[in-house]
Amino acid sequence: MRVVSVEDRGPISIIRINRPERMNAINQAVAVELQAAFQAFDADETKRVAILSGTGEKSFCAGADVSDLPELWRCIPNVGFKTDKPIIAATTGWVIGGGIVMVMMCDLMVSTESTTFYYPEAKLGTTAGGISSLVARMPHKLAMEIMLLGTKVGAQRAYDVGFVNRVVPNGQHETEALAMAEQLLDSAPLVIGALKRLVADVMPVGPIEHMVETAQVLARVKQSADLKEGIAAFKEKRKPAFKGK
Repeated sequence: MRVVSVEDRGPISIIRINRPERMNAINQAVAVELQAAFQAFDADETKRVAILSGTGEKSFCAGADVSDLPELWRCIPNVGFKTDKPIIAATTGWVIGGGIVMVMMCDLMVSTESTTFYYPEAKLGTTAGGISSLVARMPHKLAMEIMLLGTKVGAQRAYDVGFVNRVVPNGQHETEALAMAEQLLDSAPLVIGALKRLVADVMPVGPIEHMVETAQVLARVKQSADLKEGIAAFKEKRKPAFKGK
């Protein structure tokens, strides 16, 4: 069974974390498959809106799986993948740790009444740091309360401060997200894409986002055929034949 599923609804893709037995916790396979699913969505010219959801009603996502720690950055919108197309988060139940980081980077969010946002890392003695960007997406003091005190925040409070767009009865999050996606289909894709790019220029970029971007640039060099060619040419005392790959 795949740990990420993709359901196509015409120009709309519903991308779900599919580990209900682990409360949809993100292990390495989930991180890799989510990244691949969103990259495929972005590359498909027939797709216009994505919905990020989870299988089951108990939990949207329980954060990183401590038994199989992932490269979490891979599945974070605008960090592990980029797209000019809108992404709607559809949450229910627990949204914990890295789950909050994922949904805060989406463009819109629908949450059920049972949705609870919780960031317990300070109590566990660890953090990946990506949560720091939360202060750019909800009032500073509430973001700090979530991060420092580990306060559990329900859907209604999150809606009241503008972190959530819609609060719906349990079981209705994907239905409402689909209705929102249908509305987006009535808008011009080029305008939506332009607005997303312009907003990205306005929105503060956190230190972890910068760090990941820099690491990706350096990784492309370290993993390149040109590096192997350069080392080989140096050892063989010849001029390297670089190909930009």
